[in-house]
Amino acid sequence: MPALVLRTIPDSLHARLKASASAHHRSLTQEAIVLLEGALEEQAASSSSSQVTAKESYWARRPMTPAFKEYWQSGRITGGTDSTRIISEEREGR
Repeated sequence: MPALVLRTIPDSLHARLKASASAHHRSLTQEAIVLLEGALEEQAASSSSSQVTAKESYWARRPMTPAFKEYWQSGRITGGTDSTRIISEEREGR
């Protein structure tokens, strides 16, 4: 697999990347790859004059189990909730 080495990254950029990686529970390398992929996909989509249809991932198309769907619809799961907190609360409730 090819490697990419970045040198002399500004301290502020490195700190922002490190904070973003920590927030998403990824390594610096994983976070950089995700951000690069996103930027390149966005660039390709904006430069294309034809209609672009994004292919959803398997996980985005996968049907929810009835139990999870009920949990989701009840409002107990919202976007941006840290799953570690939910798991901890569930374990403490046992």
